[in-house]
Amino acid sequence: MAESTTMVFTRTCDATRLLALNLRNLGLKAIPINGHMSQSKRLGALNNFKSGECNTLLCTDVASTGLDIPKVDMVINYDIPTNSKDYIHRVGRTARAGRSGVSISLVNQYELEWYIQIEKLIGKKLLEYLAQEEEVLLLEERVSKAKRLAIMKMKETGGKQKRRGEEDYDGVDIDKYLGLRDGKSSKKFRR
Repeated sequence: MAESTTMVFTRTCDATRLLALNLRNLGLKAIPINGHMSQSKRLGALNNFKSGECNTLLCTDVASTGLDIPKVDMVINYDIPTNSKDYIHRVGRTARAGRSGVSISLVNQYELEWYIQIEKLIGKKLLEYLAQEEEVLLLEERVSKAKRLAIMKMKETGGKQKRRGEEDYDGVDIDKYLGLRDGKSSKKFRR
């Protein structure tokens, strides 16, 4: 569904930036929108998405309500919302005005309780799709390389003065986002 219009929701502003870079490195047209951006940058990102210039919008819950986006084919919850009602706002961005749409939520063991709360709120069990190990392994090297490049880009641009035409990644604490302390993984991310 690479050509569909997709909104990907994350919990943090840093995650929108990192994932947008990661998706761009994979050849997808992606743009972040979050509360750390100026109003003019948010409007610019939104207009790029609505016009079809970028078909993937990486966003925090700042984009779950109140925005006029007439056509969204897919909503992906990269991070499950901590508030169950936010889930309804997010997935409500798709399938408007009688159109069909798809909603996908990525869930890890730390988010399972929030996922169960969402099922209780909506009163139904959500369909589960387990990733096939073979499919994941086929893409793992390509995605890992794209992620390394995205992390390097964020680290080299973080805290520096923005140059004309570059994305604004000032103030990004990429190590904190990735769960690193002094270059080492925190317990939550340790394998």
